[in-house]
Amino acid sequence: QVLLVESGGGLVQAGGSLRLSCAGSGRTFSSYAMGWFRQAPGKEREFVAAATWIGRNTSYADSVKGRFTISRDNTKNTVYLQMDNLKTEDTAVYYCAADSSPLRGSQVPYDYDYWGQGTQVTVSS
Repeated sequence: QVLLVESGGGLVQAGGSLRLSCAGSGRTFSSYAMGWFRQAPGKEREFVAAATWIGRNTSYADSVKGRFTISRDNTKNTVYLQMDNLKTEDTAVYYCAADSSPLRGSQVPYDYDYWGQGTQVTVSS
């Protein structure tokens, strides 16, 4: 069982930056691949970024590549999403998720076993 809690969301102007954090409980945090997803009103949940168990392998959605960076600190049981050059279309609720297959780094929501409650990111023009 992994409990995930996101933080760091808020309101920012277009072109600005935010860093989201996701703190996980449990001693086995490092044995999970971690992902970030987002969901805008009226839209399906979509993949943003993923990192394998030690963060060596990462992947990104095309829409955020070059602007967002996923990283993790297993000593702190925390995964981060650094978001730079934010755009209005990045507005969504952002969720972190844990996948018990540590090497997968999947882009598919159904592959993830545990989810946080989400944090709102709003980008104004």
